[in-house]
Amino acid sequence: MKSIDPADYLRRAGETGEGPFDIAETALMLSALDRADRPLQRYRDHLKEMAERARDSVKLLAHVEDVAHAISGLLVGSYGYDGDRMSYDDPQNADLMAVIDRRRGLPVALGILYIHAARGAGLAAQGVNSPGHFLLRLLFQSEEILIDPFNGGVAVDGERLGGPPRMGTAGPDEPRVSEPVSDAEVLLRLQNNIKLRALQTGDRPRALDIAKRMVLIAPRRPELWIDLARLNEGAGSLGAATKAYEACLALVRAGTDLHNEAALGLYTLKRRLN
Repeated sequence: MKSIDPADYLRRAGETGEGPFDIAETALMLSALDRADRPLQRYRDHLKEMAERARDSVKLLAHVEDVAHAISGLLVGSYGYDGDRMSYDDPQNADLMAVIDRRRGLPVALGILYIHAARGAGLAAQGVNSPGHFLLRLLFQSEEILIDPFNGGVAVDGERLGGPPRMGTAGPDEPRVSEPVSDAEVLLRLQNNIKLRALQTGDRPRALDIAKRMVLIAPRRPELWIDLARLNEGAGSLGAATKAYEACLALVRAGTDLHNEAALGLYTLKRRLN
């Protein structure tokens, strides 16, 4: 495959909207930004094989529970993927190359591999909202199921999580546990894990670098621009902070809290520059 600049790939993906993307390839590009000297081909070969084996494993199946079991059997039984419970906060758990190498990862990183395998098998697969955890929704022949990629791909009872086990059955005041999220949201969640851990350890340059990647993935999200503005301002990159505040203001309606916050930040910053 022709060499691709990871930042350019991510920028072009972000410009298309919230997805769906080739989610595993996009996550690989995020990893490649930190591993410029590492060839991508063996990771792509692994992902290609995974998708092909997933497709073969569901050919004769008729029910979503059986399909989900087949996908989980492939990821766990054949490839050995599992949640990293011993070193959960290790940043490698949110780096797809490292996850593939170690066969261990965070729920969202493993979820990306499950999504890739399920889509390779012809299923509709998406991340879903869930309290404090990352789950997947698989849809097969009008049936659906929630699974937990961190815990061996086991099926999850949505009612035990405080929400409905099936789409569209929640009342207006009930949590929408099985409401799907975009591919961009999944990738942002992956990156946010790295950014938060960098901030917790005081590594603000790393947090700033990750914030830049997040606006590549989702350039239409104003909250990402204001976060980038603050991190640039803290790093003393005042010109970059100004541009980020301006990008936020261009995306939000005047009078909203976010608009007011960005406008105040920009005003204060310009006073510092004058």
